[in-house]
Amino acid sequence: MSHLPVLIIDLALILAAAGVTTLLFKKIKQPLVLGYILAGLLVGPHIKFIPTVTDNESIHIWAEIGVIFLLFSLGLEFSFKKLVKVGGSASITAVVEVVSMLLIGFVAGLAMGWSTMDSIFLGGILSVSSTTIIIRAFEELNVKHKKFAGLVFGVLIVEDLVAILLLVLLSTLAVSQQFAGVEMLTSILKLCFFLVLWFIAGIFLIPTFLKKTRKLMNDETMLIVAIALCLLMVLIAVKVGFSAALGAFIMGSILAETTQAEHIEHLTKSVKDLFAAIFFVSVGMLIDPRILIDYAVPVLIITLATILGKFLSSGLGALISGQPLKTAVQTGMSLAQIGEFSFIIATLGVSLKVTSDFLYPIAVAVSAITTFTTPYLIKASEPFYLFLERTLPKKWVAALQRYSSSTAGITTLSDWKILLRAYITNTVIHSVILVALVFLGSRYLQPFITEHIINGDRGIIISLILTLILMAPFIWALSIRRMQRTAYSHLWLNKKYTRGPLIALEVLRIGLGTFFVAFLIFQFYDTFVATLIAIAIIIAGIFVFSRKLQSFYDRLENRFLGNLNARQAQHAQPEILPWDTHLTELIVSPDSVLVGQTLVDLAVREKYGINIALIERGKRMIPTPSRDERLYPHDKVLIIGSDDQLATVKPLFEGQGDPHEEHDFPKNEMTLQKVVINSQSPIYQQTIRDSGIREKSQGLVVGIERKGIRILNPDSNLVFENEDIVWIVGNHKKIPELLK
Repeated sequence: MSHLPVLIIDLALILAAAGVTTLLFKKIKQPLVLGYILAGLLVGPHIKFIPTVTDNESIHIWAEIGVIFLLFSLGLEFSFKKLVKVGGSASITAVVEVVSMLLIGFVAGLAMGWSTMDSIFLGGILSVSSTTIIIRAFEELNVKHKKFAGLVFGVLIVEDLVAILLLVLLSTLAVSQQFAGVEMLTSILKLCFFLVLWFIAGIFLIPTFLKKTRKLMNDETMLIVAIALCLLMVLIAVKVGFSAALGAFIMGSILAETTQAEHIEHLTKSVKDLFAAIFFVSVGMLIDPRILIDYAVPVLIITLATILGKFLSSGLGALISGQPLKTAVQTGMSLAQIGEFSFIIATLGVSLKVTSDFLYPIAVAVSAITTFTTPYLIKASEPFYLFLERTLPKKWVAALQRYSSSTAGITTLSDWKILLRAYITNTVIHSVILVALVFLGSRYLQPFITEHIINGDRGIIISLILTLILMAPFIWALSIRRMQRTAYSHLWLNKKYTRGPLIALEVLRIGLGTFFVAFLIFQFYDTFVATLIAIAIIIAGIFVFSRKLQSFYDRLENRFLGNLNARQAQHAQPEILPWDTHLTELIVSPDSVLVGQTLVDLAVREKYGINIALIERGKRMIPTPSRDERLYPHDKVLIIGSDDQLATVKPLFEGQGDPHEEHDFPKNEMTLQKVVINSQSPIYQQTIRDSGIREKSQGLVVGIERKGIRILNPDSNLVFENEDIVWIVGNHKKIPELLK
């Protein structure tokens, strides 16, 4: 009989233990992550009465592969475009929570007599909530359609990026062993530089590659290509000094912008589940039960700090961002746990040998306890809000309600804000590209040409010219390209005192372009006079060939934007905050009693208080459908209503076949927005029917607030008055026209 390698024996033991605990935890309806950790505890070196893993080093390699695929899958769900659209409320809530928990963890560690490094890592461990656990809890409790769930998902998206930043900063801090401000700032700038560069290059190249090879791709080749791209980015990230986890996350987020994102996520799910299971089992293997017994008090203290700290910080962040008290309470109690990123941060401390042996098992124990408490906290959030509403002074509740109402709605940007935002974005993006091209030309192109093609000065000159040709379109875009022409002309023509700052901005742009050219030339030559001559020639050439450069750059930009927008992203949806009313998507089940009936026969507005804003039928979109429109099987319906109304009507759409199934379909056009009527508004003193809102904005008036009185589902004969606050669901591009 041939000898069986130890690795295979250990892997069989790990997967057998994971399989048994998975079945057990499925039976008792608990998160599988806890089952994997228990399996690791059983097969780890600290429990001797059953067979244990012997080759820990090989298992750590498997676990690192698990981290790579776990972060890759999180990247596929992340998407930088979602981050841009996540909205101010989620961003503010996430920042307040992360900063607060970093401080709470650090102070708690020091108060218990831990070292500075242990306390810093504890703060990092506590600062990030668990996406996996929250999504599972929302599905089990059937609350994904509720208003606060959208805010929680937005917070989790921001936290994912913050966790990546923490991995980089904690790695830098662990290596330097001190708070080196310059070194930390350098790490942040380096991370930002490579994030922008990788995102731009990835979006420009990878969707085009997938599009060109689409006919050659079957499931097998798509899986191989996706994993190859993931591991290639891992190699690049490690090469430039970052972690493998960061590279996997970045590639996942790039692929999330492609039309193949869902397909890739489906194909890689089994691979991710396998290696993630090994990772979580390896987490359990590092737990020493004796340490948990010895540190039972710190585990209890940190658990309470996690639950109370996250509830208070997330709730406070939500209130500051303009959310009502109910949403803030529900959000805070939903985020009160730690999870997968916390494990990865704890693993980082162990691998770098900068944290004590007790920190890792304590973090796992706290995660296990808070995982158990999360569903109960979510269930208790609404009763606790009702308790607070009864207990708090009425003035406080009314003030919070006024504050949340005043922060919602459409905000118009001034011409200066529009112009400066465009200039800053343009400068950052093209500066990153130009710096990358300079180093590409001086570090790689020039040595290659002088060593393999032409030696001496001629090789250097050819390298310089080729690099300048590559840089020319981006120098033109940075220094000369016109942006936001309408806002620029308004500022130039209407306000003479703004011409000076506008001229200064243009001079600054040209100066930046000149700087990058000089920076490139100094990589090849030190002669000052030669540099001045070269810069003069280049600037003249850019002006002479401006049209050709513009045409070439436009083609590059169109390809990039086409790739970026190929997959429709879900828009962050504003909410009627005081009324607890918001948008959600439902699908008409073939078993639904609604099938075949017209909207006027269904009378859902009269019976349930909801409005149907849009019907998606195959590739056809029907915004603000007429009363004679019928519902058919598999129609995707965008509905506006309160949490209770949506919960009541949801079973009607889903039928009796599978009442718990949820479907999320991105809608690119329909949003809920607030318009404030004044005497200059074109719909002032008109009835809802005569205003043409349905025709002009494909919109539906769902609510009006007039002198403190709220009118939900107003009659079509109601006349708009001055200072009416009107809530409209419709085409997000057309509704702002009503402000003019």
